Order: sequence, then C-alpha cells, then structure tokens
Amino acid sequence: LASSDASALIAKRQTRTAQKTGLPGSWQYQACITEGVGKRVWKYQIISLDANTATSCLTQCQNFGYQAAGVEYGSECFCGDAVDIAAAGSTTAPETDCGVACSGDARYNCGGGSRLSWYRWTGTPLYVWNYPTGANAGRYELISGGVVIPLLTTSGVNGKYTFVEKFGTGAPNSTGAYELDVTQLANPSLAWREMHVKTDVFCSASVTLPDKAGRQINIGGWSGDSTFGIRLYWPDGSPGVPGVNDWQENVNELKLQRGRWYPTAMVMTNGSILVVGGQTGSNGPPQPNLEILPRPSGAGVVFADWLQRTDPYNLYPFLAVLPSGGIFVGYYNEARILDPVNFNTIKTLPNMPGAVNNPGAGRTYPLEGTAMILPQYAPFTAPLGILICGGSTIGAAIALDNCVSSQPEAGNNAWTLERMPSQRVMTCMTALPDGTYMILNGATQGAAGFGLATGPNLNAVLYDPSKPVNQRMSIMANTTIARLYHSEAILMQDGRVLVSGSDPQDGKNPQEYRVEVFVPPYLLSGRPRPSFTIANKNWGYGASIPITVRLNGGGATRVSMLGAESSTHGNTMGQRTLFPAVSCAGTTCTITTPPNRNVCPPGWYQLFLLDGPTPSTSTWVRIGGDPAGLGNWPPGPTFSKPGL
Repeated sequence: LASSDASALIAKRQTRTAQKTGLPGSWQYQACITEGVGKRVWKYQIISLDANTATSCLTQCQNFGYQAAGVEYGSECFCGDAVDIAAAGSTTAPETDCGVACSGDARYNCGGGSRLSWYRWTGTPLYVWNYPTGANAGRYELISGGVVIPLLTTSGVNGKYTFVEKFGTGAPNSTGAYELDVTQLANPSLAWREMHVKTDVFCSASVTLPDKAGRQINIGGWSGDSTFGIRLYWPDGSPGVPGVNDWQENVNELKLQRGRWYPTAMVMTNGSILVVGGQTGSNGPPQPNLEILPRPSGAGVVFADWLQRTDPYNLYPFLAVLPSGGIFVGYYNEARILDPVNFNTIKTLPNMPGAVNNPGAGRTYPLEGTAMILPQYAPFTAPLGILICGGSTIGAAIALDNCVSSQPEAGNNAWTLERMPSQRVMTCMTALPDGTYMILNGATQGAAGFGLATGPNLNAVLYDPSKPVNQRMSIMANTTIARLYHSEAILMQDGRVLVSGSDPQDGKNPQEYRVEVFVPPYLLSGRPRPSFTIANKNWGYGASIPITVRLNGGGATRVSMLGAESSTHGNTMGQRTLFPAVSCAGTTCTITTPPNRNVCPPGWYQLFLLDGPTPSTSTWVRIGGDPAGLGNWPPGPTFSKPGL
C-alpha cells in the first residue's frame, strides 16, 4: 500500500468502534477484555467467517439464556456468564486491542487477536434460579446397600419395586432380577426378593399393562433370543407380605416380530402396546420400524423413515398419547405426531433447539436427555405439554444445559428453551404428586455408554411448571453418589423418589448397588399428611368416585393421578400426571375421572390426595379397563393370565 492508503486504513481502524447502539434487547457494551489465562473466557464458540456481528451474536446468546457475550477476531462469537471473566483471569484491555472489523458488518469492531469486545445483558434477568435452603431443599437418604446394579426399575401395583439388570453386571451369582419391599429394609433378606429372567434384558423396555393384575411387560434385550424377548411378571404379595410369582418368558411361544435393543414401549388408547425403534442388538444396524402387541392378525411392522434417517441418535425415543388421540414421538432433535391407526405422520414439529453453538445436538440415546409429560388439569381442554431436559452434542459430546418444552397440538408448537443451572447428560426426571418434577442423576460432560461421560452431576433440580417460564428451576440438595450410565429414578407411593443404579465402567466411579431416596420438601415441612380410603379402584371415564378423607387444613384440596412408570436411560415409560376435578363436603370428596382414553390412556395410576402442598400416600387405581383383552394374552402354557 502507498503510505497515504496505509495511513487512511489505520485512521479508519482507529475511528471504528465496537457496536454500542442499535443492540438487541437490553444488551450494553462493556469493554475490550483479554482472553483467559490458559483458557477461553467463555467455552461456547460460534464462528461465522462472513456474517458475525454484535447483533447476531447477542441475539443467539440471549435465545439460550446467556447474559454475557463477546465477539473476537472479527468472526468469532462467544456466550457465557459474567462470572466467567474473573474466573478465567481475564482483564480489561485497551480499546485499540479490539480493532478487527466484524466479518458481517465492517462498520464495527468485533474484538481482536485474543481480545473480546464483551457485552452484558442489563435488563430483566433472562433466567431466575431459586436457591432454597434447609428442609426446603429436600434431602437424599441412603436406604439400602442393595443387591443388584439395575438397568431398569418399575413401580409395582403390589406396592413394591422391581429391579432388572443386564447379564454379567452384578455378582456372578446374580439372577438378573429382584423385587424391593421398602417396608422390610431393616431386614435385607426380607426386603429383597430374588427373581429370575431367562435372557439378557440389557437395554430393554418396560411398561405396566392395563390388565386387572397390573402385570409388567419387559421387551427386547442385548443379543440373540433376548432381542426378541417378551417377559411378563404378575405382581403379587403386598408390603410386608412376600410374593411368589416370577418373570415368565418363552421365546418359542411369544416373541417380537423384530429383535430390538434400546426400544421404547407405550400403552396405546386401545390398550395395545406400541413398540418403537431400537437396533437389532449387539451394536448392530437400526430397527427403524414399529410393531404392536398383541400382534394384530396378519400385521407386520411399520417402516419409519425418520428412524432410519436419524440412526443412531434416536434410540429409546420419547412417546406420549396426545388428547387428540395422536402419538407424539421425540427422537434425536426431531419430533412428530403419528396417526394412531396407520402410524403415518400427521404433523412434523420444529426441530428441538440444541446447544447455543450446535443445533445438531440431540436428546435421545446416546445423546441422552430425559422427557416428561407436563401436568394435565380438569377440564382437560388445554393442549398437552412435553418437557425434555438435557442431552449432548455429536462428536465432542458437550452436555446440554437447557430444557425445551412444546405443546405439540397447539397452533404455535415452537419449542420454548429454559436454561438449566448446570450441564446434564444421562439425565433422569421424575414426576411428583404436586405437579412438579425432580431432575437428577447424570454427568456434566459426555454421552451415554460405558466410559463415555465425566463429571458426575450430584445436584438435584426441582422444576415447577406452575411458575413463569425461566423461573421454574430450584437448585436442591446434593447426593454424594455418582449416578451415571444405567441410573434410574421413579416415584414411590409415599411421595419420595427412589434413586438407583450406575454402571459407568469408567475406571473412576463404581458400579453402584446402593439405593437412595430423594425426600422432597413437602415431606420435610412438619405438616401432618392427609389420608383417604377408597372402595372403587376400577374406574370408567367421566365417572364420579367418592373417597373418604382426613384433611388437616393445610390448604387447597387436590387429587393427582400419576401413571405406573418404568425408568431406564432417561426414559420414564408410562409417566403421566393428571389433576382431575374434585369437590369435598365434610369427610367425603368426589373425584370426577378424566373424560376419555385420549386424555388418560387406560392403565394403572397412583392416586394421591393433596392437602395444600402435602401429599398422602398413594393408592393404585385402574382406569379404562382392559380394552385390548390383555388379561387373556398371551396364549400358551408358559404365561399366567389374570383374565378379563
């Protein structure tokens, strides 16, 4: 360049500044700062060689809940928090150090070499996390040293909890299945009843059938015959009274049409069992199809191109019956609604947001997050909500720090993103009887699988959907036990959360036999618990059901119904929360049951009475009968059948 041209370029650079006006929202420019000492100030980096501007960078950071942002070296955008600046050892630098033009708008500077033009959000906070203390934070309690490293846990209608494990996980003499009676914990030999499975349940699926016995069905497995396996258990006994029934299985009498590893199962509105996806087993190719149990005459499997296309990031997909009768399915970072008869796609939803710098992040195994159906309230006219928390990115496996929610049937079914207090993959979530949710377990980095994650996330988070968006999360108590791959969490009848499992095989954290409970704040308030008795436990739709109650004046009277659930790999199959209408006079309350099988699919539910914030112990009730006639299924002498 001629000296005059060079001088002009230098002068232009000296007069150009960081963008300070026309910024989106409530962002304000702060200063030019150095990068951290030996590390970045902010870890979330977005590179745009021809479109980076302060406006685009700040908008993206804001959308993902970050209240600090910086632009660097013209083409780089970073998102994070203001506290990260001091933590990284960053210091203020001369404005002339931040003199590189933005790649998307040369009128402004976007940092420099190892220099950030940084901005702070100064308006209403993008998120508010609550920090309860003492009893209001809940607590973890160790209840048993355990006898099994479970792969999957299920709440039984007999008041007990079944545990199944993959072959070869536990002690050499393990039978692969146990049942826990928490009323007998003082005597472990009575608390744990040994059961038996015949094939390997490694990464199988389970639900509770709507038959009158509340049998549990376990589907699929690791390899060979186990991938076709259909196992049934008829819960018997009661708390304090040992059962004698065991898992029943005979692949020569009953099996899936296709072998499945990592499938999901769900009770449909007609009482049949929908089985979706998985792989053929033993790290084999995908099984991109759906099938029905019992198998309709002449019916085969239904091919799903969306499972084929998104393999291998769609395993253990999330399923839910919608009030229209359609079926929600969430897989990888996609979601759609299926017709319940032919399984054609009725509606394709927008893709779920992922990481701030990676829209390709996923939510299902192996990028494992967790999903819940949000509460439904009488008169059940509002659209159903779906909540999905955590997950990870492909490749670098950066765990996500957000939840997303949507109302799939609403006119505007865009996903709402809420930032979590920490990153979490291999997450578990459990619905509580008061309409809130516990988020727990998992890791802060990595993906699901053996030895693929680091940084156990020991903190529990309470999610309260009754609060405004971005103010719903409370940071609760911590555990001391790492709960990583193959950990579980299910609701107990006394309102606690049963927390179990962990099989990381990472050389750092142990395979975990110990069993804990998380005790929510509603059980630590000192308030007496309400109670009720009920004669009719077999309900129809739109019926009036009387219960006799003992209340203590703790507040508004409510009842909640929570579906029988099985927990594995962040997927809580069978979960559903409903608050039916209830009216009370004296010691009698009358429940108006949900109106139809689309709102409340047939099956077994825990019924809780709430006196203000305090729940009773639950009673199991069944609604909708057994429309598929599962009580007489399956044929063959191997399987006990309760009848209709």
